[in-house]
Amino acid sequence: MTVPAPSLGQRLGLPVLFVVLWSTGFVGAKYGLPYAEPFTFLGLRLVVAAALLAALALAMRSALPASRAEHRHAAVAGILLHAGYLGGVFYGISLGIPAGVSAVIVSLQPVLTALLATRLLHERPSRRQWLGLVLGVVGVALVVGPGIAASPASEAPLPVAGLVSCLVALASGTAGTLYQKRHGDDVPLVWGTSVQYAAAAALLLVIAVGTERMSIRWTGDFVLAFAWLVLVLSLGAVLLLLLLLRRGTAAGVSSLFYLVPPAVAVEAYLLFGEELTALSLIGIGITAAGVALVVLPPRRGGG
Repeated sequence: MTVPAPSLGQRLGLPVLFVVLWSTGFVGAKYGLPYAEPFTFLGLRLVVAAALLAALALAMRSALPASRAEHRHAAVAGILLHAGYLGGVFYGISLGIPAGVSAVIVSLQPVLTALLATRLLHERPSRRQWLGLVLGVVGVALVVGPGIAASPASEAPLPVAGLVSCLVALASGTAGTLYQKRHGDDVPLVWGTSVQYAAAAALLLVIAVGTERMSIRWTGDFVLAFAWLVLVLSLGAVLLLLLLLRRGTAAGVSSLFYLVPPAVAVEAYLLFGEELTALSLIGIGITAAGVALVVLPPRRGGG
């Protein structure tokens, strides 16, 4: 019996859910960072997430990574995807980099991933997909550009250390995506993710011990932000990301990150009353069109 092809709704459901969940991480950071230093915040978040996933894996009797190599692959991917990417973004914002600027920098990840995937993973994006990647960059710039341009000229220049931190996040996120796609498909998902978090948490807490006071103010806002980031982001969104990487190409999955800044812009408008201009709305449309060109399969006979 022929298995029916998945519908458009089925193909888009998980990617849309991932974008919505992932975008709320920036909102959680906005609520939580005033009460804790970035590496302490992230390290503690990942310790709790690793413990919860380990408990879940035990309850589900999930398979353990079968070899030292699988443990090593999970640890390397975790350090890149979580310590490098999230640590770079959080630290950059804590130094004074506007969220919009950090979003523009890390939004280059899909293009960088596609370029490297052609050599490392032998993926070959089509001309249509390359067009989509370029449209994604343009759309993100239109979404965040008005907010950056509206900043007072009298403000201090952007800190170099913060910009470098965002570039580290870009490099780490790209390398982590490629590494996970190349080495992570055979690692058990739940236990593997727990190992990822444990490795990333260990590195982040070592950095926190050496650079921070590691003080946390346990206010209501911080507790809510912390719980949301652990349960929704570290458990929900990251497991979805790893699942999507198993099903799709590295370039296609990473293109979903184009949709995160537009989603954050809409959430900031709804939650914080931040301005959402007509140009930003146009940018959201262009970004969505670009991602569609990358992730949706071409019609039979198309290129």
